[in-house]
Amino acid sequence: MIPVKTIVKEIDAKKIDIRTIQEAGSILKKGGLVAFPTETVYGLGANALDEEAAKKTYAAKGRPSDNPLIVHIADVQALEEIAVNIPAAVEDLAEHFWPGPLTLILEKSPAVPYGTTGGLDTVAVRMPSNLAARELILAAGGYVSAPSANISGRPSPTTAEHVRQDLDGKISMILDGGSVEIGLESTILDMTVSPPMILRPGAVTLDMLEEVIGDVSVDQTILGNESDIPPKAPGMKYRHYAPKAKLVIVEGNIREETLAIRQLAYEAAREGRRIGIIASSETADFYTHGLVKNIGSRENEKTIAKNLYAILREFDEEDVDEIYSESFARQGMGRAIMNRLEKAAGHLRISAAAVVKRQRFHRIVFVSQFDTCRGPMAAELLRQKELKQEYVIESRGMVVLFPEPANQKAEAVMKSMQLTLEKHTAHAFSESEIGEDILILTFEQKQKEKIIAEYGNPENVYTIYEFIGEEKEFESPYGKSLQAYGECLENISGSIQRLSEELNSFTE
Repeated sequence: MIPVKTIVKEIDAKKIDIRTIQEAGSILKKGGLVAFPTETVYGLGANALDEEAAKKTYAAKGRPSDNPLIVHIADVQALEEIAVNIPAAVEDLAEHFWPGPLTLILEKSPAVPYGTTGGLDTVAVRMPSNLAARELILAAGGYVSAPSANISGRPSPTTAEHVRQDLDGKISMILDGGSVEIGLESTILDMTVSPPMILRPGAVTLDMLEEVIGDVSVDQTILGNESDIPPKAPGMKYRHYAPKAKLVIVEGNIREETLAIRQLAYEAAREGRRIGIIASSETADFYTHGLVKNIGSRENEKTIAKNLYAILREFDEEDVDEIYSESFARQGMGRAIMNRLEKAAGHLRISAAAVVKRQRFHRIVFVSQFDTCRGPMAAELLRQKELKQEYVIESRGMVVLFPEPANQKAEAVMKSMQLTLEKHTAHAFSESEIGEDILILTFEQKQKEKIIAEYGNPENVYTIYEFIGEEKEFESPYGKSLQAYGECLENISGSIQRLSEELNSFTE
């Protein structure tokens, strides 16, 4: 392909610059390519009725020629030129969802070249809601083919800058309308079968369609790759939306997913690998390693959809080695989100539960009497160890009346080891410290017995010495000299070393 100078011009859908639109329309009429914003993603526009323009589109994108292009129209009447045997239900669908993110598969008319339809006798049609897009379509003659304006296989563009990164020098013009509204491609609904079938999920969901036209089926290959049956939509058989780094979806309940990803990121950090994490607003703060990207809130799936492609592109700039993503609900808009994630990951999925089970404990709680001395010292010492697995390490007290700071003598002896307890405040032991993946370590037998008696004989409660295979107890230095605190710290330090070795042995 001969390089061309790509012109970038800003447009405002609320205040259309007719001269810019006419200039872009003229390029399309002459067989050129123009990228423009829609409500879904940026599209790579060409004259849909020009076979040579279709060839240019495929060449610019590196797109397989059997992957049909969607024809964009500006009014419903335009259907009569490009489609035949139009089902009656199309009128209802158009009334409810056009302009908007719904693409309909119809029988094509002779006016539509096979280059546009990927050799099929059907044509994909939609009417975008973006006003600037519809004005461009009219200026170009009423029929604009527009796949996503990116290199085939890359994350779809949601800003003009994304388009420039992929297609600068390959197309004549980019119309910069800012960030798109939705961020995922349109729903594709095949109207040539009964009942109509969703071939690609999008913002117009199954429930929304069924409210208008009744029964709608779903291509079962949309999610998952367990079947050898090819997807109904030719384009869906190709890998799409992929970042440069390997993307893996971690599946399970929210707790399992976050624990698993945190564990995987910790292991990767120890090995010197740079990890990206796709997290939700609800979980982003939980992760301690890796480059965390907040994709949006699970309470508002529209935010997740809008941010997905941008985040995948951001990871390309960050040069990560691997990306782990949480999974999302597969209902409503979530179906579309997971479809795109699956495609981007090449259907690479791992079980969160299986990862979590590789680690016996995820949290370690040291329990002393007041949580001002032995417990916080042990917790801080363990945090300094080179552990093969990551643990949330805390301390608690059996008798804590208020959140007092660490004992001053304990702080003094810790400083002798270049450590500090300055940020520590005492917390009382409670039922929240009980769990099958929580290791409770007491300093004395009486604390262990009290926990067992008060909380119904919970699992994983040991004295520290018991857990490391010794028969001793830690005497409290409370009320004694600074030397006694130093001796206590020395004893604790030796036990923590043996504890770290024991914990690391779980991975061998």
